[in-house]
Amino acid sequence: MSKIPAHIVDEIMQTALVEEVIGDFVQLKRAGSNLKGLSPFTDEKTPSFVVSPAKQIFKCFSTGTGGTVVTFLMEKEHFTYPEALRWLADKYGINIPAPREQTKEELEQISEKESLYVINDFANEYFQSNIKIDKEGKAIGLSYFLERGFTQETIDKFQLGYCLDKSDAFTKAAIDKGYKIQYLTKVGLTKQKEDYTFDFYRGRVLFPIHSISGRVLGFGGRTLKSDKKVAKYYNSPESPIYNKSEILYGLYFSKGAIIKNDECLLCEGYTDVISMFQSGVENVVSSSGTSLTKEQVRLVKRYTKNLTILYDGDAAGIKASFRGIDLILEEGLNVQVVLFPDGEDPDSYAKSHSLSELKQMISDNKQDFISFKSSVLMDGVGDDPIQRSKLIREVVQSVALIPDQITRSVYVQEIAKKFEINEKTISNELLKLLRSKLTKDQQGVTSFQQQGYTQPQKPPVQEPASKNKKEPFAYELDLIRLMLLFGTREISIIDENGTSQNTNVIELVYEELTHDELAFQHPMCQLIFDEFKVNLANQVLLSTSYFKNLENQKIVSFVAHLESSEIELSINWVNKYNIRTTSEIDDIYKSVMNSIYNFKYHKIDETITSIKAQIKNGTSNNEEMLDLLAEQMTYEKIKKELSEKLGRIIIK
Repeated sequence: MSKIPAHIVDEIMQTALVEEVIGDFVQLKRAGSNLKGLSPFTDEKTPSFVVSPAKQIFKCFSTGTGGTVVTFLMEKEHFTYPEALRWLADKYGINIPAPREQTKEELEQISEKESLYVINDFANEYFQSNIKIDKEGKAIGLSYFLERGFTQETIDKFQLGYCLDKSDAFTKAAIDKGYKIQYLTKVGLTKQKEDYTFDFYRGRVLFPIHSISGRVLGFGGRTLKSDKKVAKYYNSPESPIYNKSEILYGLYFSKGAIIKNDECLLCEGYTDVISMFQSGVENVVSSSGTSLTKEQVRLVKRYTKNLTILYDGDAAGIKASFRGIDLILEEGLNVQVVLFPDGEDPDSYAKSHSLSELKQMISDNKQDFISFKSSVLMDGVGDDPIQRSKLIREVVQSVALIPDQITRSVYVQEIAKKFEINEKTISNELLKLLRSKLTKDQQGVTSFQQQGYTQPQKPPVQEPASKNKKEPFAYELDLIRLMLLFGTREISIIDENGTSQNTNVIELVYEELTHDELAFQHPMCQLIFDEFKVNLANQVLLSTSYFKNLENQKIVSFVAHLESSEIELSINWVNKYNIRTTSEIDDIYKSVMNSIYNFKYHKIDETITSIKAQIKNGTSNNEEMLDLLAEQMTYEKIKKELSEKLGRIIIK
């Protein structure tokens, strides 16, 4: 893939808004001048994921991950650097020069995972082109979609396609382009039998399955044949890029509407999502015919805590869906249920009714899970007291899964009212279930320990460090932080002759360190300092944005980490290291010099420690020993001077 020109990279980085892009993946709420949400990188109950619009960075305090919008896409969607930039360019309508076509040799060098993505992209374009330019594709594939009531705009939006009803037309086209047969089979596009290969989806219409950022992970293929022996749907197999338990169909298109409406509608099939979306109800996703999983529920939780399940009017196996409702409750979401009229499903109802009628039907028919579960279980129970008590116990078991105590209490009141039972009786039953669950959990831990496993130990609580116990590289990190944040800022200093002289933070730090021939021990600090140094020689002052636009995401993340120290609102810099950040902007010269003195003090202290070690070892002769003592006294004197400048008192 050809390299993206530097000026285009700059335009992308200046245009893309970190809060806007990440807002498509995470439900963010205002927290002072920043935005906060649940981490998309780990499962957490308390939000620790912070986005700073002012700095255009994010920081996940659960995992330590941080960086720019590009870093986020690379971490979350496993994009390469160019892919992340191209995705942003496409989102913001920035034109990038067309890349030249890759050679077979270049294709072979792409990693396996990236190869699978590239192959799916090729397949997606190929299947779409079939219903646009191929005679069979238009007559069969396109006709099917149009007969289903999908507009051309909808067909294009959801990238619907068709695989020709020929043995291996697609496979041959892919191999001719240089794609490896083992990758084609791995993503399930091609099937291989002994001495021949064939297209897995031949004769089927295709529904591409997208990641949250729009990458094609797999396909759902529907047969157009009436033969009951032929499976109605074929879906992509599990692969390194596709895990069906962690994907919700349509989420790529609906995530914005879900956040806006603060509600997610969950239905069963691909066409349900597409028809609902086309009708104007866009906050809808599908589990694609699979049983709801914990991972899918957590995916919804990133965008909203309100999940409404849409059931077909004649849906079989509704009782089996109770497990899905329990999963939703267990994750702390509010769950409601809508039953469509007999013989209807979201697809058919959306096509035969107006938008207002569809919305009204959903609104009027919402039930809380107690009413829904009770009505389903009550069928056939009659006045049988044993069956009735069993039903109530099943409902209470669901309530016991809810993590929030207040929510449980509200549901206890609802159950008592609905079944006309004393509230205390329901509370006692709930308490019994909670105790039983706690006992089982404890027994599980004991069983693990008996098998030789131990619970992970919590890290010990660290006592506040004294001023003498310095975190490694703390002074180096602070000095680089000041160069990044305020490097180009001009400051006036008074020289030894009393003359005022203008300089800037980068030059000031550079002069102070090079004069004393000091270097950084932290490799990333030294790397950034060297970059400042090289550009300073060319009379170029680098800003933070220069480092955040680099392809090397280790540098980007490191810079974001230093910037996010202010986001964390931690007073540790002051308490531990005598480094003040809250008012440094008021007197930048004083702040920078204070950091330089800290840096030098630390280096001098290390040197003195090294000299003392040599003296203690006694390996030197008398003359060398005297030289070492003299050297130590010189450094002690410098250390004392630095201490006075820092306002410290040295206790010997």
